[in-house]
Amino acid sequence: MARKLNVNPNRMELSRLKKRLTVAKRGHKLLKDKQDALIKAFLDLAREIKTLREETEAELAECYRSFLLARAQTLPAMLEQALMITGTKVNLSVRYKNVMSVVVPEYEVEQSGNILNYGLATSPGSLDVALERFSKVIPKLISLAAKEKSLNLMAAEIERTRRRVNALEHVLIPSFAETIHYIKMKLDEQERATLSRLMRVKEIVRSH
Repeated sequence: MARKLNVNPNRMELSRLKKRLTVAKRGHKLLKDKQDALIKAFLDLAREIKTLREETEAELAECYRSFLLARAQTLPAMLEQALMITGTKVNLSVRYKNVMSVVVPEYEVEQSGNILNYGLATSPGSLDVALERFSKVIPKLISLAAKEKSLNLMAAEIERTRRRVNALEHVLIPSFAETIHYIKMKLDEQERATLSRLMRVKEIVRSH
């Protein structure tokens, strides 16, 4: 049962509570619509992440297979020397966008330079293939990280919105409604008591 608010049962308080109830119902509808839209966007993003993750994991598996082949075909010292100095540079820029009041990141990757920064005569072709595959999969890894971060932020916002919707639906709105009902009953009692006194006064006046 909803808890009645501790207020004075008068018409001014009744009018104020009616306005608050109207605002609470409107806010509940807006939050419920926001929650539904967030859940829809969350599910769409989750499906997109699932597809991207499967693609990325498959490409990473190919990368590791190529690298394991390169390591099997190369002496450890030569492999270490070939990979000691990098010839590429990766620039990462971050932008933010608003999705249903949730600020989510967007990463943009720019790679420059030559990834094959070693003597090609002393290294196997499988190493070239492995490094080229790793270079191609980096943007997908960054994109996957950004999308998963967005998903976590959206999940947190859905939970916050759900708590607000429940608070309005099960606590605030019922309390307002119960208090309004209580004030109306009290005002009706006061009107009946006043009317009864007036009738009594009239009877007394008539009898004299």
